[in-house]
Amino acid sequence: MLLGLDIGTSSVKAALLDAGGRTAAEASAACPVDAPRPGWAEAPTEKWWQAIVDATHRLPVSLRAQVQGIGLSGQMHGVVLADAGGTALRPAILWLDNRSADCLSRYPADSELRIGNPISAGMAGPTLLWLAAHENETLRAARWALQPKDWVRLRLTGVAATEPSDASGTLLTDHHGHWDDTLIAELGLPRALLPVILESAQVSGGLTTAAARALGLTHGIPVAGGAGDTLAAAFGSGLYVDGAAQLSIGSSAQIMVMQAKWSGYSPRLNNYRSANPGDLPRWCLMAAMLNAGVALEWARHILRLTWNEVYDLAFTAQATQSRTVFLPYVTGERTPWMNPNVRGAWVGLSPSDDSGSLMRAALLGVAFAIRAGLDALREHGLRIERLRLVGGGSVHAAWRRMLIDVLGVPLDAVTCANTAARGAAVLGGLAAGVWTTADLPALAPAAVAAGEPSGDDLAEGYARFRDLYTRLAGWFDPGTPAQPRVRGTDR
Repeated sequence: MLLGLDIGTSSVKAALLDAGGRTAAEASAACPVDAPRPGWAEAPTEKWWQAIVDATHRLPVSLRAQVQGIGLSGQMHGVVLADAGGTALRPAILWLDNRSADCLSRYPADSELRIGNPISAGMAGPTLLWLAAHENETLRAARWALQPKDWVRLRLTGVAATEPSDASGTLLTDHHGHWDDTLIAELGLPRALLPVILESAQVSGGLTTAAARALGLTHGIPVAGGAGDTLAAAFGSGLYVDGAAQLSIGSSAQIMVMQAKWSGYSPRLNNYRSANPGDLPRWCLMAAMLNAGVALEWARHILRLTWNEVYDLAFTAQATQSRTVFLPYVTGERTPWMNPNVRGAWVGLSPSDDSGSLMRAALLGVAFAIRAGLDALREHGLRIERLRLVGGGSVHAAWRRMLIDVLGVPLDAVTCANTAARGAAVLGGLAAGVWTTADLPALAPAAVAAGEPSGDDLAEGYARFRDLYTRLAGWFDPGTPAQPRVRGTDR
């Protein structure tokens, strides 16, 4: 058995795969996100650990006794400040936290081209700059500044390490995923806080006696380097071919395209190292939209609907008549706007609008935001004619139909609920020697066609959505342009 642990934004998922790559058992446990101030997002790391323990113990004891390797996946970009023993010195600061927006100007003018990514709030580098400015004593007391899954690794193995996919999302590496010591020094950040970078399928350490006892596992099980959650999901769903593209919908949404070669810098897209080993594509070009499940959950909560009511009401004939537009940007946005200050809105309300039409507008607004990300990828020169679809936020048939028509491309739904945890487990199997790279194609889960575009004309609605963003962006922050700020040149 191979165990994959995925430390998500709101829950931890655990998956066990057998030697044939089939899912033998799955479990999950919730973990909280705190918002101590508007625009902030934090999590108590001990709640992550408790969720890991709870989820693992929900797996059958007989299967846990057979675990040969462990892989890790986790939400990207966060920062955990920890002492040498792994104790967190403050709550983790998460990817959807915007407190570091005022620190972005600290980056040198040419740094985006060196990193290969736009400088964005919520990523580890800017967050560390904020900590240096506002909590310097805590920063100086820390031994490690770790990504969420890497803090979990430290608790599991006693080893501080990361791997290229998560490292390349910190804004502290070059575009190959190696720490950029010159940039780190220019920013005035302590280089010693950053751990060694190992490969995603490499053994990073063995399960300690204490961790094994807590999880009900065997001491010494090898733990793989793992991957950031989006890259683990790409790996777990079988994106092993240059140009393969996938849409992942959870709290956020990402469209990722595997790249055999570095495709150049874009001010609106992210370039990360993939979790792929060997000669498989080593880069992933990504449109990252912060507001998918986050925005839909907010709207559902405000309207006091259950999820069953959301889908029952949002797709009625009455709801489809509404012309209300929803901007889903409750936490700012990355692709394509790179604007941490923009906020959400329902615009165009009429007396006939009700909770169903408002929820439909919210779903359509999220779909339009994803379409804007797809357009950014195409404007970078990529041809995307079909997308694999993964993520817990994409399971309802009518919602999938809306996505297909808005995006204008066929979607193939991957027949695996937790692809990030699956990808982590496969990496654990590679590290443990259960599988080799040659086994990967046979391990990939199947994908079932979810539908072809119907030809419904949603162009007017999409144009109104983009126009509304342009009109409102300056309202929330007069100093923020409606188009992304570009440093240097594209490519």
